[in-house]
Amino acid sequence: MSLSVVHSRAKVGVQAPIVTVEVHLSNGLPSMSIVGLPEAAVKESKDRVRSAIMNSHFEFPDGRITVNLAPADLPKEGGRFDLAIAIGILAASEQIPKDALNEYEFLGELALTGDIRCILGGLTASIASQKDNRQLILPVENAQEASLPKQATVYAAKSLLAVCAHLTGHTKLDQYQHDYSKDPISKSLCLSDVKGQFGAKRALEVAAAGAHNLLYFGPPGTGKTLLSNRLASILPPPTEEEALEIAAIQSIVGLPLNWQSRPFRAPHHTSSAVALVGGGSYPKPGEITLAHNGVLFLDELPEFSRQVLDVLREPLESGSVLISRAAKQMVFPAQFQLIAAMNPTPGGYGASDSRTKRYHPDQIKRYLAKLSGPFLDRIDMHVEVPALPNEILSSSEISESSADVMLRTQQARQRQYQRQQKSNAKLSNKEIEKFCILEADQKLLMSQAMKQMKLSARSYHRILKVARTVADMKELEKIDSACLSEALGYRQLEQLLANIS
Repeated sequence: MSLSVVHSRAKVGVQAPIVTVEVHLSNGLPSMSIVGLPEAAVKESKDRVRSAIMNSHFEFPDGRITVNLAPADLPKEGGRFDLAIAIGILAASEQIPKDALNEYEFLGELALTGDIRCILGGLTASIASQKDNRQLILPVENAQEASLPKQATVYAAKSLLAVCAHLTGHTKLDQYQHDYSKDPISKSLCLSDVKGQFGAKRALEVAAAGAHNLLYFGPPGTGKTLLSNRLASILPPPTEEEALEIAAIQSIVGLPLNWQSRPFRAPHHTSSAVALVGGGSYPKPGEITLAHNGVLFLDELPEFSRQVLDVLREPLESGSVLISRAAKQMVFPAQFQLIAAMNPTPGGYGASDSRTKRYHPDQIKRYLAKLSGPFLDRIDMHVEVPALPNEILSSSEISESSADVMLRTQQARQRQYQRQQKSNAKLSNKEIEKFCILEADQKLLMSQAMKQMKLSARSYHRILKVARTVADMKELEKIDSACLSEALGYRQLEQLLANIS
């Protein structure tokens, strides 16, 4: 009888919990069984492992082979444990030494030829193995992403034979060093493409400086989508920690790693609630998680189902989403910045436009009723984008570039992090009382605005956050009346609803 213990990693959301692969050889009729809550793809690994071992010129042991994947209550899926199982069998049958196995973790799906195929979640496994002070051996295709953490020790292997040669000391694998020249560089759109709309551009800059949610509304063709698509280009670049979080999410879903820029997700209005927040019998991340530390853009907002929009309410507040199923509960990060665009009426034009008169006010109310009050309350800024005159459209004047605007948003964010270690949009109620202090005349202004615009307590706090951001952009220690008036001016949807009623 012989026993070997090998370490591997599962993929559970954005986590990579340790899986201990125990292989036991005993006398009996030739058989191989895998226990420890394996799914179908894991059970099928016995045939892949047998062929890979034999085609790598090793002997597949006769007798009874029992493979235990611990912990037993953690579901195991995919072919990611193939390499660890094969190494365990070879070590238990004394074809390779057991001594150094505890220093390594193994990941990879085996081909029948013995080659190692790529898996999902190589980066999350690398981060976890680094914390446990182990070295990671995984497929060549996953080495670039897995070597992104600076302290990680990663070895890239093409075949089972190469891994065994490394473990026996015959031919050592080279430690993989991350090649930054291979990382994709996204070509973001530039704000200079947008002509006119200085008020809407100012609102976009304020939203970027404080990480505020923003809603554009106005007639068709005024540049709402054009402006929204350029938000990511003026956001401060992600920090090292944020970049790793972005890359880890992209790794577990199989997207190309683009960690140097913030993600921008724009799902179609026919998307379901599950597509947005995530889910499934085995929960997978949705669009809001893919937009983590970046931007989620919802164009034609009223065309989304009200039920779909309302599922965003909790993630907008908490920055995470809990997916509960009968067999599993999973938490995904969802710290995204929401930007949306919509027409103010079913016909697309403003309530005062003559072309809107063919719609009854009740029709307009039903159209806007798709957006619930609690959902709109969670959007800090509601800004109208008016139609442009022809002379501005035909003008050859070049607008300010995204790079110039980004410098200002970076400076504003730096002031926020120096003061409170977070962006203004993430301030709690207690922090608002500490950092958003109003003088007597400003309190009177807010009181009048609350009555006239019928604002909720949540809207009140969000106006103060926006005012704090405007003050940061002006390099002011305290919020003044001009900052507060500008913040109140970004609640224009309430005025639209008041005019219709």
